[in-house]
Amino acid sequence: MEGCWIVNLSKQVASLTWRKGSQSGGANECVEVAALGRVALVRDSRDTAAGVLTLDSAQWNALVSAIRSGELDAR
Repeated sequence: MEGCWIVNLSKQVASLTWRKGSQSGGANECVEVAALGRVALVRDSRDTAAGVLTLDSAQWNALVSAIRSGELDAR
């Protein structure tokens, strides 16, 4: 996605509330999402120290739309 960044926000990230999808069943095989102001943060639940993808609201909406439509299923 154009304009996305992987950043190190270790101090801020540590204090955030991260959520996993309900379909993960508690397993660490999905992504976690947190909000930081008007930005959505996404990270790998298996490697939380690997970095965070930051998405503005338009990028977040595009990602959610692509997931819901199945556009990313074959990747």
